[in-house]
Amino acid sequence: MWPLSSVLMVEPLPVIEGNGVYLRVPQMKDFGPWRDLREQSRAFLTPWEPLWPEDDLSRGAFRRRLRRYTRDMVTDEAYPLFVFRSVDHVLLGGLTLSNVRRGVCQAASLGYWMGAPHAGKGYMKAAVNALLPVAYDTLHLRRIEAACMPSNEPSIHLLEACGFVREGYSREYLCINGVWEDHILFARLRNDGAVTERTRRGGVRREAARPAVP
Repeated sequence: MWPLSSVLMVEPLPVIEGNGVYLRVPQMKDFGPWRDLREQSRAFLTPWEPLWPEDDLSRGAFRRRLRRYTRDMVTDEAYPLFVFRSVDHVLLGGLTLSNVRRGVCQAASLGYWMGAPHAGKGYMKAAVNALLPVAYDTLHLRRIEAACMPSNEPSIHLLEACGFVREGYSREYLCINGVWEDHILFARLRNDGAVTERTRRGGVRREAARPAVP
């Protein structure tokens, strides 16, 4: 795992390079672009996400979010990342490896969101493919799980394109937009085929460290 207890404050942060995108840990400087993209994408995202708190897009809520992210990474419980376009550093969306389980499990759950203006252009596929080698080789996970609603065909296609395998169907699995929704369950194991050369085009670059919460 990344030694985040020391990295977050005094060492360069790892940045994951992908095919036309890069991923990094959210920072306070991302608040404005994040708020604007989420607001612009509210109608697009609402059918697929839990209900948003009333103050969800406020600066204070974002600061609290970063504090939670920091705790989760230091305790090896979750790894949130924002996705940026490489050519112009525009924020595109985000993804998270959450519910990390160690011991005899070595698994985590993958979740993601993409801003409405950037959906359907292959950015999230590139982001997931860039994350997989890090999940397996750096975080030492064996199993990455994901779930999506049966009506979410773009997400189903994304997961299958990234090598995830359908494993089951769970009734009323998550409360989405205030309704308990059924979900299709997917997983990708470390040995589910070799990570492709396209996946491995990226790598990890280093960026000057800034505190997650000033």
